[in-house]
Amino acid sequence: MLVSHATWHGGALCLWAERTGRYEPDPDVHPYATRDFTGTSYEPLTRGAFRIELTMALPTHDDHPAPSAELGPEPYEGDPELREWRIPALVLEPLAAMALLQAAEDSGDVIPGTDLRYLCLLADEAAHLTARGLVLPSLLREDGDLMARWRPVIDDTARFRALVEAMPAACRAADGGRPAAEVLREALSGLVDTIVRGTVPHPLLPPRRGKVPDRVPLSERWFEALTGPNPAIAREPHDNPDELIAELDAWAAAARRPSGPLRVCFRLAEPGAEEFTTEEQELFPDEKPEPAEPDGWRVEFALQGTEDPSLYVPAAMVWSGDATSVAGAEETLLAGLGRALRLFPDMAPALDSPIPAEVTLDTAGAFRFLRQAAPMLAAAGFGVLLPQWAGKAKLGMKLTTRTDEPAEGSGAAASSGFDLRGLVGFRWDLAIGEETIDEAELEELARLKTPLVRLRGQWVELDEEQLEAALDFLRHPRTGKMTAAQAMQAVIHAGEEHLPLTQVDADGTFGDLLSGEADRRLQPMPSPEDLNATLRPYQERGLSWLTFMNDLGLGALLADDMGLGKTAQTLALLAHERENGKQPAPTLLVGPMSLVGNWQREAAKFTPKLRVYVHHGTGRHRGEDLVEAVRRVDLVLTTYGTAARDAEMLAEIEWERVVCDEAQALKNSGTRQAKAVRSIPARSRIALTGTPVENHLTELWSIMEFANPGLLGPRAVFRERFAVPVERDGDERAALALKRATQPFILRRLKTDKSIISDLPEKQEIKVYCNLTTEQASLYQATVDDMLAQIAEADEKQRRGLVLATMAKLKQVCNHPAHLLKDGSRLQGRSGKLERLEEICEEVTEQGEKALVFTQYAEFGSMLQPYLASRLDRPVRWLHGGTSKQQRDELVQHFQEDPEPGIFLLSLKAAGTGLTLTAANHVVHVDRWWNPAVEDQATDRAFRIGQTKNVQVRKFICVGTMEERIDEMIERKKALAESIVGTGEDWLTELSVAELRDVLRLSPEAVSD
Repeated sequence: MLVSHATWHGGALCLWAERTGRYEPDPDVHPYATRDFTGTSYEPLTRGAFRIELTMALPTHDDHPAPSAELGPEPYEGDPELREWRIPALVLEPLAAMALLQAAEDSGDVIPGTDLRYLCLLADEAAHLTARGLVLPSLLREDGDLMARWRPVIDDTARFRALVEAMPAACRAADGGRPAAEVLREALSGLVDTIVRGTVPHPLLPPRRGKVPDRVPLSERWFEALTGPNPAIAREPHDNPDELIAELDAWAAAARRPSGPLRVCFRLAEPGAEEFTTEEQELFPDEKPEPAEPDGWRVEFALQGTEDPSLYVPAAMVWSGDATSVAGAEETLLAGLGRALRLFPDMAPALDSPIPAEVTLDTAGAFRFLRQAAPMLAAAGFGVLLPQWAGKAKLGMKLTTRTDEPAEGSGAAASSGFDLRGLVGFRWDLAIGEETIDEAELEELARLKTPLVRLRGQWVELDEEQLEAALDFLRHPRTGKMTAAQAMQAVIHAGEEHLPLTQVDADGTFGDLLSGEADRRLQPMPSPEDLNATLRPYQERGLSWLTFMNDLGLGALLADDMGLGKTAQTLALLAHERENGKQPAPTLLVGPMSLVGNWQREAAKFTPKLRVYVHHGTGRHRGEDLVEAVRRVDLVLTTYGTAARDAEMLAEIEWERVVCDEAQALKNSGTRQAKAVRSIPARSRIALTGTPVENHLTELWSIMEFANPGLLGPRAVFRERFAVPVERDGDERAALALKRATQPFILRRLKTDKSIISDLPEKQEIKVYCNLTTEQASLYQATVDDMLAQIAEADEKQRRGLVLATMAKLKQVCNHPAHLLKDGSRLQGRSGKLERLEEICEEVTEQGEKALVFTQYAEFGSMLQPYLASRLDRPVRWLHGGTSKQQRDELVQHFQEDPEPGIFLLSLKAAGTGLTLTAANHVVHVDRWWNPAVEDQATDRAFRIGQTKNVQVRKFICVGTMEERIDEMIERKKALAESIVGTGEDWLTELSVAELRDVLRLSPEAVSD
């Protein structure tokens, strides 16, 4: 396997790769690094690259660099240290670098690493800025030379900060490293410059006629260098670039300058011609589409409040003196119009007037304003007011299908009377909004050759490409028969930029499936007799839906919220099959190791007649023994790791279905684990996960690729069509198309929805603020002082390691001095957190209840367990990463079944998922992981179905310390919390020294009296 990596260094993209099984004898050279992409899809783009050697500080274990996440779990224990490694790399030419970043996808030969994926995101961001016109030309001095460059205008500061915080350290780690914000600006500038040069024709100016003058002005040479491959400007004697540089810098500053309390606003007013209402169109059906009046469009100028858009002052009022109460109105209007001219050049004639108030446009000009000027003006901070119909009524395709009887011999599912091989009648139509249009109307639109027409009482935008696509559409057969499978593919993949699929009208079961209403319209199935449980109504609908999808041969993604009983619904499906006389091939269930025991217990409890075999551990069957063992059972349980190792053996067995629990484990489609699970053939597949999308939409594609291989098309196409438009642009049309493409295969219910489950108790979250003891405060301050002293002398690569090490030490100080000192000293009376934890545990046990206590540190848990047991005078269970599977199962069983009150101490990493611990109705997070999703998953060990009491969740925070300030920062950035803290505390290393000092400082209120 080859994992590609990239960093931005020296104004260019530097590419290298990590290869398994490679070794360099030089102890300072990264042992697995290579720049050889021979025979891979990257080779054509790397042929013109030149070779360099980078020095990068990378996480290191035992003199070996930590492997990339794409190569699987780390085989090392403990925290890594940062160490410098020499890495052979390639510097790509700008156009080749952009081509790579726009095409880098998981493939059979190369998997992009996290750093390269991030730079791919930056390439998308640069393309987005360029498409919106948020670029400006500049003149720069680089190593004594003059360079003509394009640079981005970054108008969304929140987006910029999010990109800074999300930058992997490897992107900026070369040769000592640099601040992330500096690298981000440099990378965006380089990428924007490359995109513009690849888009704008060269040369922009026509060649001079006649004799070329002896001296070409610097401005012309600069303008010439803005296009083409070479940004260097030929120098001539007596060149003085300072004036041009200052003028261009002022332009850039004006583009970023806030507009104050008022901004210039542009309002598009449509022609005053009479319009046909829907009722009038019904009375006069023979009326033809009408073009807009050639000179009837107006763009009116006005001033608008930036904070209160309802404050609207037309330019005519400004010039008439009726707006004298608005300070500086005339100056603001003229200055704003001048700035807007480069974005809206069609208004130039209006500026010849001393009192510009509006500009009159023909139809083509109005269309240019709608499509080009209006979006750029809005992006630049100007107000834009458009008619209500603008952007709504679009020309698109409508698919109508009607279900026929199943094809003879198709083996239609008896339960639904329908399967994917059954035939449906189809009809394709053209539609604008909700209205279909016929061929005659389309030909009339094409004849008018105007981009804005009035059709059936509404204005419609049409361009030449749309009309051409529509006319081509009419040349193909638009009615007939096709299988339901073909109809499904048509719905998912039909449509393109100029002629999207805007409507689907399907009847019967197929319509229910496409509409996502199948789970509600299917008859709920009662609990199977062989199921030792009574399913809730929503679970009966889930069973019905799983059976329905299974009968159709479609893969299903059961995405019910955590705790709603995905396990019970899946076991009910297996019991239903046996009850109805079906004896299919066995089912293979793949899940995390922590869940295998849970599945084994749940199967024994709810479906005791199911024969279960656990394929895991050194004693597991292999070869023919495995085949024979599988033949005798109904359900085989295994782990993702075992499935990856035994993929070839498992692929040789006939499976009825493969089920993946916690299917987010498949979110990275290029990993060995995901590829192995996808390679196991089965008649159908089910993915179970409460978090189908954790960070990016391509994770949903990866899970769906397991459930229904090929249904959503190649990953690159999915990313281009759905992921990028939805995530980057908030494209509602792409989001709607994605929903239509995926909702037939996804069933998602939330436990907070009272219509789904009304008897789940409430969850109350409480922040418990604790004080430090004097000893803790002294250790805390000493740790901060030591770090700040070291960081002042450290370079960038050492700084990151110092910050992370300090954060860990301070969290340990907040827990207990003995946790930091590791001296085995006494615990009592030395920690505010421990004192409060002891009080809460005593209250819980005195009330006859149970509590889960989570810590992220196994060593601290090992200190707490005997101490709490002696203080509470009762056993305290302790589950951590070193607990064997058998011990783990016994601990869980005893805790759930023991009628006595109790405390269960758990390591967050080892026990945060996969356990049902509803015997507890109290959850305590002693120290914080600073990832809300991780903490919520741990809390859901208790807050899930089976819980009959209200759950109290307490999160410990030491007041006046970095714990309180980081909690406040996360609360302020709630929307971005997951992306900010998803990788732990790395984002804190980006803070400046002043910001670190403020975050880590010890406040007087931190220490108890």
